Amino acid sequence: MDQGGGAVEHDPIMRTTRRKVLAVVAATLAAGPLAVQAQPRDGREPHGSRRLGVLMPTLAKDPQGQALAAALVQGLGALGWKEGTDLRIDWRWVGGDLVLFDRYAAELVALGPDVLLAMGSPSVAALRRQTSTIPIVFTIVTDPIGQGFVESLSRPGGNMTGFSNYDPPMAGKWLGMLTQITPPVARVAVLYDPATAAYAGLMLRAIEEAAPSQRVVAQPAPCRDDAEIEAIMAGLAREERDGLLVLPDPLTISHREAIIALAARHRLPAVYPFRFYAESGGLMSYGTDQVDLFRGAASYVDRILKGAKPADLPVQAPAKFELVINLKTAKALGVTVAPSLLSIADDVIE
Repeated sequence: MDQGGGAVEHDPIMRTTRRKVLAVVAATLAAGPLAVQAQPRDGREPHGSRRLGVLMPTLAKDPQGQALAAALVQGLGALGWKEGTDLRIDWRWVGGDLVLFDRYAAELVALGPDVLLAMGSPSVAALRRQTSTIPIVFTIVTDPIGQGFVESLSRPGGNMTGFSNYDPPMAGKWLGMLTQITPPVARVAVLYDPATAAYAGLMLRAIEEAAPSQRVVAQPAPCRDDAEIEAIMAGLAREERDGLLVLPDPLTISHREAIIALAARHRLPAVYPFRFYAESGGLMSYGTDQVDLFRGAASYVDRILKGAKPADLPVQAPAKFELVINLKTAKALGVTVAPSLLSIADDVIE
């Protein structure tokens, strides 16, 4: 990835296929929801088993959440951990309800797990409020140092470590994508929920610093529910050459269908942080491969169960990125995507 924050470059983007994610989802749904896991009929733990607690910000029925859960289970299986035999996994699914983060975190800690896994910053913060001793592996977390989760990336200290999902040059790349359409976007509203995106300040600073070089104006657009999202979209629609940049947080993920539908209704070009937005009808997405991050998290859970300490496991930066463009949506919005951007896309949906 280039360090200049310009248009998306070809070489740093690790190519993946849509079939991989769909296969994971299909296998998971065919096996039944992961919200309830098999356990011995008498309620006792299998002899010699270990226990993992997982706090997920999505709904249990969310296909993307199921795909990530399946990647974790498959990753652990590849490392020799068989669920129901030598490993029990307790799942809690928040679904974007802020009240449930603390409630479910407390439930998981009360179960006495050997290790905890947290997806996203709100999950990590909730678990940290409940324990300072049980090892925590986090994944899809932005700025773990700035949020106080770890002391440093190389030597985390404390009881947690994991996998980050953000690299500062991404900010310029998101903006650059919106300038590589015709007509290009001149003003970008940055959509996020301040209650669940504690890291938004970091991203907003990077976006605002990159905006002049992209010849756009970036404006924060905080929101807390569907009504506020709709008001922001309606305001943007009244201006010419306005666009939308959606930051990753539990609200924008759980309300993604509404955001995508409103962007279509108001004919607003938008760029999103993960491929499943584009697959659901969003115009463009660029971000980390979440399935890859969950497989990495499985490796850290394995190492901790085998005796490693979180303080000694360095926080891993993202390594795989995906650019997805939905040409069907581009046509509906009346915009043309630059051939130079199409040529480096990992997936083009037609």
